[in-house]
Amino acid sequence: MAGRIVGISLCCLLGLSFVFAQNNVANEEKQERVQSEVKVHLLHADQLYYDERTNRDAQFLVGNVQFEHEGILMYCDSALYFDKTNSFDAYGNVRMNQGDTLTLVGDQLFYDGPNQLAHVRHNVVLTHLETQLYTDSLDYDRLYDLGYFFEGGRLLDQGNQLTSDWGQYSPSTRDATFNYNVKLVNPAPPDTAQTTLVSDTLHYNTKTAIAHIVGPSNIDNGENHIYSEKGYYHTQTKFAYLLNRSLVSNTGKKMVGDSLVWDGTEKVGKAFGKVEYTDAINKNIFKGNYCFYDDKTGYAEAADSALAIDFSQRDTMYIHADSFRVYTFHLDTDSMYRMLHAYHHVRSFREDVQAVCDSMVYSGIDSCLIMYKDPILWQMGQQLLGEEIRAYMNDSTMDSIQVLRQSLTVERIDSIHYNQVAGTELHSYFENGQISKTTVLGNVIVNFYPFDDDSLMVGMNHTETTEMILYMKDRKLRKIWTPAATGTLYPVILIPPQSLYLENFAWFDYIRPVDKDDLFEWRPKKSGTELKKSIQRVAPRQKLSDIPHN
Repeated sequence: MAGRIVGISLCCLLGLSFVFAQNNVANEEKQERVQSEVKVHLLHADQLYYDERTNRDAQFLVGNVQFEHEGILMYCDSALYFDKTNSFDAYGNVRMNQGDTLTLVGDQLFYDGPNQLAHVRHNVVLTHLETQLYTDSLDYDRLYDLGYFFEGGRLLDQGNQLTSDWGQYSPSTRDATFNYNVKLVNPAPPDTAQTTLVSDTLHYNTKTAIAHIVGPSNIDNGENHIYSEKGYYHTQTKFAYLLNRSLVSNTGKKMVGDSLVWDGTEKVGKAFGKVEYTDAINKNIFKGNYCFYDDKTGYAEAADSALAIDFSQRDTMYIHADSFRVYTFHLDTDSMYRMLHAYHHVRSFREDVQAVCDSMVYSGIDSCLIMYKDPILWQMGQQLLGEEIRAYMNDSTMDSIQVLRQSLTVERIDSIHYNQVAGTELHSYFENGQISKTTVLGNVIVNFYPFDDDSLMVGMNHTETTEMILYMKDRKLRKIWTPAATGTLYPVILIPPQSLYLENFAWFDYIRPVDKDDLFEWRPKKSGTELKKSIQRVAPRQKLSDIPHN
């Protein structure tokens, strides 16, 4: 019997010698350890004897062996007790109890009393409150209250399973650190995982169930995906606070920023600092220093240096405003459509059309872009303005434009001469990106410069009427229709200076965006050129008392 125990002890000591050397070096690097002078007490053994031929320094203990050291109880089937070094080797059904909160079991144990180090091997399970740590090799440092594994481990806690090649756990702080091939799944097997976190380094607290991300990590929760190198993720609520340009994506949507807040349960995300939100399905991008998105309702907003980019058409449209709001209707149905609201200092650029206004609404149901408060729209060489402008898109081209109240369209010929059409309402229709017909209604006034076949200016045609239709081809006027009208054709040299420009004429070339990088500089109209809002008078309703009674 003594020979068998000695053989086992020698094999274990040889197998553990390298680990002890590593641990001693690591501990020395930390700081000088405080040696315990408390004696390891042998409380019980069914048999106790010496065998000087095998190991003169050891006491051989067999059957229901029990030790105590500084409040911790240790049990095993057999042991070698080294009285001089205040240590022992334990074999078979090894168990350590520290109070009623921590239990450590395994097949073998080497306990170093002076350094308060326990080295447990094979089928190791550390149980602390509701947390279990499974591994094949675990060292437990009682001085620092720290257990660490280095040949793979698995921690179960609050429905989570965490695995890694190396890790450590502190019962006093309930903090765990995992390194190399880290994987967190929730719920733990055998249930099907709904959340998976893969990383190379991860900190986790068993009290809060919060994972502290400290390295490149990927989190998948259903259709939601998170990439982060620094942040916090609550494994129970699916709430994440992420830093360092982290990324959240969901079914074709992606949001990245200097910092992110993501509620995986409510599917609501917020981003701050150099934010970029991309919707690959609807082909649009929002940029700014703040962005909010609600995946359940399809609502989104962006602000602070906000820029909306729509690349759903052939030509990309860029829109800047103080803030944007996106509303989604009939979500997840064949009738789904979106509306974009842009508020204040709106400037937009596309290769074929540019615009400025105070606020803007774009409806995806009819591809209509509505501009409010001093709107101006440029299409090629045309400038249109009024109290309200509606532009209707057809695929990648302009279909029609409607200018309401105090409408004015201007085409620059040179620095002095401009074609001008003013009226109450103006409707322009496009073919192949060019105006084919324009209808003007109500108090129509026109200044138009015809040219002869040699491209020489004939004069200025000044016309006033109630309605006018202009037919265009290749950006040239081909025909004009009008009912009864009054007009005068002035030769070039006889044009009265006061008649060169209509009363509400203005040329806002200094406001027009020249490219997508020119959208962030707001240039207001010069003082005195703003539109004075027209008053819409309503006929008074007749009261019953106003009707004479005979």
